[in-house]
Amino acid sequence: MTRLTGRALRVTVFIGENDTWHHKPLYSEIVHRAHAAGLAGASVFRGVEGFGASSLIHTSRLLSMSEDLPVAIVIVDTEERVRAFLPELDGLVGEGLVILDDCEVVRYTGRSGGAGGRTS
Repeated sequence: MTRLTGRALRVTVFIGENDTWHHKPLYSEIVHRAHAAGLAGASVFRGVEGFGASSLIHTSRLLSMSEDLPVAIVIVDTEERVRAFLPELDGLVGEGLVILDDCEVVRYTGRSGGAGGRTS
């Protein structure tokens, strides 16, 4: 299990839900590559509304025809490990936004007992 406390770096990647990499969702490819790189963790968040460089507003409201909602992938690890991962993103993210933020990890605890859930 990866241990992470104290100063860290957060990378957030903003892309569209319909962005793909070799016929699979781009957000999934980013998460799988972060996992393969041994990073502490990655999460994908689906937005309900937003716009980017195209200035087109994408929304999840019922009357909207837009299905390409904004997606944010958040990865946190040490600065060294995150910066080593950035070239992977350069090769994947053709359109989107990648930002870095300094942060502090207060608590990072994995589940015990495997993927089945919590054990006391």
